[in-house]
Amino acid sequence: MKKTFKLIDLDCANCAAKMENGIKKLDGVIDAKISFMTQKLTIEAEDESFDKIMKQAQKVCKKIEPDCVIDM
Repeated sequence: MKKTFKLIDLDCANCAAKMENGIKKLDGVIDAKISFMTQKLTIEAEDESFDKIMKQAQKVCKKIEPDCVIDM
């Protein structure tokens, strides 16, 4: 399954790269891309564990950029 989400309050391109790398390392994630210019996150992951992966992705984002929110 591949889904795209809006990122709110993403202020730093370097942080976006760090979040992308962190999300890619999560179990079940096939691919992840963050576009700083469009403020969008695209995640491709296993269907059966997508909700769990999204919760983990939010934790990764909060750890790197506390003000950033994934709009689901």
